[in-house]
Parts: sequence; C-alpha cells; structure tokens
Amino acid sequence: MEQILGTSSIGDFIFVSVILGGGAGLLTGQGQAQGWAPMRKVIPFVVLIACATRFLHYALFGGTLLSPTGFVIDLVWIGLCATVAYRMTRAAKMVRQYPWLYERAGLFAWRDRRPAAR
Repeated sequence: MEQILGTSSIGDFIFVSVILGGGAGLLTGQGQAQGWAPMRKVIPFVVLIACATRFLHYALFGGTLLSPTGFVIDLVWIGLCATVAYRMTRAAKMVRQYPWLYERAGLFAWRDRRPAAR
C-alpha cells in the first residue's frame, strides 16, 4: 500500500494528503466561490496543492517525491474537496444574495423560486 501512495506509512498519508491537502482544497474552493470565480480557475490551485503535498511527503517523511500514483490520488482527493466546497459555497451565496430569485435545491444546487400560488 505504501508503494501505491508513495509514502512511508498510512498515517503520513492521512495527515498530509487527507487532512492538510483536503483542508487546503476546501479553503481554495470556498475562496474561489466567494470571489465569483468560475470553477475552471480552481484547477491550477488544486494541481499546485497536490504538488505541495507530494513535496511534504518527501521532505518530512521520506516518501517518494515523483510518485505518479500518489500524485494522482492526492490530485483526485484535493479536487474533490475543492469541488464540494465550491458548489456548497456558490449555492449558499446565490440563495443568500438573491433570495427573491432562487431557493435551495439541495446542498449543492439552487433553483428558480416558484411564484406564490394565489
């Protein structure tokens, strides 16, 4: 399992990739949604965070720096965290900023407000 993740132990992977990388991904997605940036602007930040997590595995715990599978796993996890945070923040912001136009349609979406029946 350590060969696939590119780390010396599972604990290192959980700390650096899941907690630190996932947290950075959440904050990145939230920040981009707060600034009304399109979703495509999140992608370069996710790639940079994945590179940073690979470096932390290498520098702090003696993991493999250029582990392709480890990088892809980090990239997918951080991208998922960033996307979830982006959609949740954007949905909340649309409903909060335009309450006369939109209502919540779940955790990640909004819909047009239906006119009141008379």
